[in-house]
Amino acid sequence: MFSGVKPDKKSKVKGITQLGSRSSSSSSSHSSNSNTTRSNSSSGSGGSSSSSSSNKGGGRKSHSGSSSGSSSGSGSPPAGTPPHTQMASHESLNSESKSSSLNSKLGHESGGSPSPPKSACSSTSTTSTDHHHTNHQVSHVLTATSKMTVRDGSRTLRPDEPPLVPGEQLEGTAREVTYLCPYVGPKKGTLSVTNYRLIFRSPETDPPFELEVPLGVVSRIEKVGGANTSRGENSYGIEIFCKDIRNLRFAHKQNDSQYSMHLKRDMNISVFRRYRVRHNFAGYGASQTSEENHSRRMVTEKLLHYAFPASHKLPFFAFGYCEQYPENGWSVYEPIAELKRQGLPTESWRITRINEQYELCETYPAVWAVPAAASDNDLRNVAAFRSRGRIPVLSWIHPESQATITRCAQPLVGVSGKRSRDDEAYIQHIMDANAQSHKIFIMDARPSVNAVANKAKGGGYESEDAYQNAEVQFLDIHNIHVMRESLRKLQEVCYPHIDNSHWLSNLEATHWLDHIRCVLSGALRIADKVESHKTSVVVHCSDGWDRTAQLTALSMLMLDGYYRTIPGFAVLLEKEWLSFGHKFAQRVGHGDDRHQDADRSPVFLQFVDCVWQILKQFPHAFQFTEDMLITILDHLYSCLFGTFLYNSERERIEKEVKTKTISLWSLILSNKADFENPLYSSNTKHHVLFPRTSMRHLCLWDKYYCRWNPSMRQQEPVHIRYKELLHVKEQLEKHVDELRKELAARQTHDSPRVASAIV
Repeated sequence: MFSGVKPDKKSKVKGITQLGSRSSSSSSSHSSNSNTTRSNSSSGSGGSSSSSSSNKGGGRKSHSGSSSGSSSGSGSPPAGTPPHTQMASHESLNSESKSSSLNSKLGHESGGSPSPPKSACSSTSTTSTDHHHTNHQVSHVLTATSKMTVRDGSRTLRPDEPPLVPGEQLEGTAREVTYLCPYVGPKKGTLSVTNYRLIFRSPETDPPFELEVPLGVVSRIEKVGGANTSRGENSYGIEIFCKDIRNLRFAHKQNDSQYSMHLKRDMNISVFRRYRVRHNFAGYGASQTSEENHSRRMVTEKLLHYAFPASHKLPFFAFGYCEQYPENGWSVYEPIAELKRQGLPTESWRITRINEQYELCETYPAVWAVPAAASDNDLRNVAAFRSRGRIPVLSWIHPESQATITRCAQPLVGVSGKRSRDDEAYIQHIMDANAQSHKIFIMDARPSVNAVANKAKGGGYESEDAYQNAEVQFLDIHNIHVMRESLRKLQEVCYPHIDNSHWLSNLEATHWLDHIRCVLSGALRIADKVESHKTSVVVHCSDGWDRTAQLTALSMLMLDGYYRTIPGFAVLLEKEWLSFGHKFAQRVGHGDDRHQDADRSPVFLQFVDCVWQILKQFPHAFQFTEDMLITILDHLYSCLFGTFLYNSERERIEKEVKTKTISLWSLILSNKADFENPLYSSNTKHHVLFPRTSMRHLCLWDKYYCRWNPSMRQQEPVHIRYKELLHVKEQLEKHVDELRKELAARQTHDSPRVASAIV
C-alpha cells in the first residue's frame, strides 16, 4: 500500500507549518529599551523591575525594558525557512450538544490560503480558501492494513495513502470520513491512523486539504452520537481533544437502512414496535447497529491504542523512530563541561558525584556542585531536612562577583517549627562562598499563604530567626492547579472562534498574562539580586521541580548570554528542566489516557511563553527565533523524540532513552540555519537583560495560541524580511566585487605603455 518514498525531512519532521500567505509587515508596539553599558567604574540604580546596575569588569551590559526595534513577530515563513505549524484551516468546533448535528454549529469564516509544507512533528493542514460549506453525509469503512514502513520501495503510493516517516507504520485507513472544520466547513476524505499520527486527506480542494496530528498531542477521545440516538447530518462520529488547544471532529455516515429505521420509529413508534415483533426486526436492527458501531469502534480503538501507549504498556513511538541526523543532540549537554564553562570548581565550590546511583535523591541529577565547605555527610543530613531530599545545589555562578543561584525544595519545618543545624550551616556555607556579600536571599516562589499552609503537611519555609543574615521573600506564583484552570479558560477564548468585541476582557478573565507577569517578575528579582546587589539567592517552591525550574532558568537566561544561543538554550533546558527532574511525563501526560489527572499542568508552556516575552523585548539578544520555541513545544507533546519523555534523569537512564531514541536537539542542531535569528548580535552575549514586566509590556503569544484560527493569521515577522534582505545584500555585494575585479583587470590590460625619454 505504500511506496518507498522517503519523506522530505524538512517538510515532514522539522517544525510547524503555518497556514496563510505572507502579509504586509509586522508592527512593533512595544517600547524602547534603556540599555546601560556597565564597566568597572559605572554604577546604576538597582530597581527590581528594570534596573541598570554597576558592572564589575568584563564589559557586561544590562538591558532594561523593551529593546528598540521590531519584535520577532508572527507570520508565515517564506520558502527556505523552517516550516511551522499551520494556523488552522483545519480545526474542529466545540459543540454544545453531543447528540445534535455536529454540523449545526459550524462557523463559516473564510479559510487561509494554501500553506507551506507540512510537518510530521506537529498538526498541519492545507486547504483551499474558496471552499464553501457542504453538507455531505459520508460513511467510512476502516480498512486494516498490513504494517509497512516507508522503507518499502517496491510499491507506489495510492492517492489516499500518506507517506510515512522512518519507523512509522500504517495501522488502518477509514475512507469517506468527514472532517468538521470550524473555519471552512466539512471536508470529505480519508482518515489514516499510524502508530505515530492521525492523517486526514481530502481531495475536494486544490491543493488537497491535509491534516496531520501526532497522537501524542491527543488528550482524550470521545464518541459523539449513538447508533440508535443520532439524527441529522454529521451527528455520528468522534471528537478528539488535543493538548495544543484544539478539538477535532470527524463524522461518519450511518447505514441507510438504519437511518430509515430511525425515521420509521419517529413516524409511528407503535407500528414500528409491532413490525419488529412480527418480522424479528429487533435482531436485524441489532445486527445493523453492531455493524455500524464496528466501523467507528475500529477507528476509536486504533486511536486509543496508539495515542495512549503508556496506558496500554506499549513503547512510545520515539523508540521506533529511526531518522538519521548529521548532529547528535544527546551530546549537547554534559554536566561537568557546563560546570567548567561556568568556572567550576573553585575554592568555594566543588563537584560531587554523591548521587551517582540516585540513592540520595532520585529526582536530582548524578552530578552536583555544592559548597566546598560541606562534606558528603553534611549533604546527607541536609537531604533529610529537605522535601524529597532535594537539597540546595548550584545552578549558576556569577563570573565576576561569585554570587550564585542555588535551587532546592522546601524545608521540612512542619507545624512544630522544626530546625536543622546542618541545613542552617549549609545555607551559611552558600552565603560565605560569595565574599562580596554577607547576606543571602531565599526566594520562595509560592504565595505566603500557601507556604504557611504547607506546614500542616510537614513542609513550610525558612525562618529568618533560624537562618542568620537570610531574607525570605515570597514571589506569589500560584500552584499547578491554578495554572491548569487558567489555560483552560484561555483555550475557550482562543478556540475555535474569537470574540473580537470582548477580546481584551475575555483575555483578562483568564488571568494567563497575570501569571506570566508573576513568573517573569520573580525571575527578574532573582537576576537583579545576583547582578546588581552581588548577593547569592536560594530558590525553591514546594518540591522544587515546577516553579523553581521556571525561576532559575529564566533568571539564568537574563544573566548569561550563552543560554540565549541555540546550543546554549538546549543546555539550559537539559540542565534546569530535565536533569533536575521536572516531571514532564506527569505534567504533560505522555501516552496516558487519564486526561483529568490533577498532576497535569502547563508549567513548561508558561516558561516558554516567558522566554518569548523576553525575546520580543530584546530581538537582538537571541540567536534563535520564536519558530524554535514553537517547534520545542510541538515536540513536547509529539513523542517523536526521547528528550521530554519520563520524569527524571534516573528514569531516562533506566529506559535507555539516549541509546534507543533520537534527541530533539538532533533535529534543531542539524537544521540550525532554519532557526537562526538574523537580528541577533553576538555582542549581546555579555549583556544582562532586565525585561519590563508590567502588564502594558506583555501580550498574548498569538502566533502560538491563536495559530489555528485563520482570522488571527499574523503578519510577516521582521526577522523573515530581514533575512531576505540580507540575502539580497550578499548577492549584490558579490556582484559588486566581481565588477570591481573585472574593471581592475581591464585597466591593467589596457593601460598605455609610457616610452622612455630620449636624452
